[in-house]
Amino acid sequence: MKKFPEDFIWGTATSSYQIEGAANIDGKGPSIWDSFCTIPGKIAQGETGNLACDHYHKFKEDIQLMKDMGVKAYRFSIAWARVMPTGKGEVNEKGIQFYSDLIDELLKAGIEPWVTLYHWDLPLALQLEEDGWLNKDMANYFAEYANLCFDRFGDRVKNWITLNEPWVVSILGYGQGVFAPGRNSNSEPYLAAHHLIIAHAKAVAVYREKYTHQNGQIGISNNCDWREPLTNSEQDKQAAQRALEFFLAWFADPVYKGDYPNMMKEKLKERLPEFSESEKKIIKGSSDFFGLNHYTTMYAAHSDGQQEEISVHGNGGISEDQDVNLSLDKSWDVTLMDWAVVPWGCKKLLKWIDERYDQPNIYITENGCAYPDQVVDGKVDDQKRVDFYQGYLKACQEAIEEGVKLKGYFAWSFMDNFEWASGYEKRFGLHYVDFETLERIPKKSALWFKEAIKNNSAETNNINKQ
Repeated sequence: MKKFPEDFIWGTATSSYQIEGAANIDGKGPSIWDSFCTIPGKIAQGETGNLACDHYHKFKEDIQLMKDMGVKAYRFSIAWARVMPTGKGEVNEKGIQFYSDLIDELLKAGIEPWVTLYHWDLPLALQLEEDGWLNKDMANYFAEYANLCFDRFGDRVKNWITLNEPWVVSILGYGQGVFAPGRNSNSEPYLAAHHLIIAHAKAVAVYREKYTHQNGQIGISNNCDWREPLTNSEQDKQAAQRALEFFLAWFADPVYKGDYPNMMKEKLKERLPEFSESEKKIIKGSSDFFGLNHYTTMYAAHSDGQQEEISVHGNGGISEDQDVNLSLDKSWDVTLMDWAVVPWGCKKLLKWIDERYDQPNIYITENGCAYPDQVVDGKVDDQKRVDFYQGYLKACQEAIEEGVKLKGYFAWSFMDNFEWASGYEKRFGLHYVDFETLERIPKKSALWFKEAIKNNSAETNNINKQ
């Protein structure tokens, strides 16, 4: 049986707005998602995260389930508006207490907390009063918020992620308008992204200047799907490379190389903001590890300006800026999100990152799939999810064997939750949540994952008995 390295970190992940509920109790302020969910037609079935999984009240029960699974680490996010109701100034001590209790409970269970500072739920006051991420001042507000978290939790938290998927915030929030704050523009995504990158760097600077005694590490988690050239033509190979640069290098190049990719500068011209020399200095080298959220793969072809319609699920970004057409292979299985299951794409992406960014330590901070799970006789037989995890983890093992420094893997998600604009229909969890009763049921995939962790291997035999 092929094994992962001894110190490989097995984890699972969630985010605050998707699971916590308790939307307006104990002094929490509203976020842009609380507000966005009230707009008719934005969320499937008009659902909201007001209650979600009620993790706010059930976190001890949830941590026990994690412990039962044997996970070594749990990645969760802090709701900025829960600890700072207006995003700046006043601190909500009840919110601080919740996360403090959560962290203590995790440590008691032998589970390492991995904390994301920003998973899309910007305090609404900052959107209304400051224009959200379109305002450069956001970087300073974010640094102050980060400082509060390091100060209150850093004695126990040793792994920090500043931002989750700034690509999604920029493209889906400010470009396509399908996520909060719901703006449509072909220039605002580049401005929002610019400020997000500076905000990340400023938070890291605070951590490194004031909290080195805490002996932790800090980084950023970017999302990227693999882009495979549709044909062997030079044009399609260049299209695939462009697509990857517009997706991942947009955020990773500034952090690892000090600036945006040249190709983006050439194509976008004045729509792509410029970093000052002092900004480049604090941005370059501002990540102790490479956080990667990866879900799927698509073919990329050169488009000659002939744009084909891509669904939001295609995750193409602003396609007319890239001259790329994306497509799927008819033979690929797809999940409920219409995302193709292509484990070899994960391995290729890991190798691309390894090569482009000089072999950083990589953590897959999200990987998972949605399927139409059903409870039958008190059990959930999600064999397709088992196959998905096994396939992707085997691809990870191969990448490690070929020299990629992949240090850990966080399954998305610990439990079914509020899947943003898709509401509650798209289930990504290792645990089934009955959203009427809030009962949690470990799926077959949770039992398989437990065995994989125990054996430190993706070659764990399928769990056929529940």
